[in-house]
Amino acid sequence: QVQLVESGGGLAQAGGSLRLSCAASGRTFSRNAMGWFRQAPGKEREFVAGISGSGGTTYYGDSVKGRFSISRDNTKNTVYLQMNSLKPEDTAVYYCAARSAIVPTTRPYEYTYWGQGTQVTVSS
Repeated sequence: QVQLVESGGGLAQAGGSLRLSCAASGRTFSRNAMGWFRQAPGKEREFVAGISGSGGTTYYGDSVKGRFSISRDNTKNTVYLQMNSLKPEDTAVYYCAARSAIVPTTRPYEYTYWGQGTQVTVSS
């Protein structure tokens, strides 16, 4: 069982930055690929970024490439999402997710564990 707790959301201006954190419980964190997803009102959950268990492989959604960066610290059981050059369309609830495999995917249904989400609002 893995429990995930996100933090770091809030209000930012367009062009600004935020860093999200996701703290995971459990002793097998390095064996879990991690992902960040987001969901805006009335829209489907969207893949944002994913990272392998070792941190050596990362994937990004097309809408955030070049602006967002995912990383992890396996000594702290924490994954991060650095968000730069924020846009109003980045406004959403951001979720951290873990899967019982070392390779991340872009598909939400392939992740087993989910955090409660953290709101990110970007004003223009």
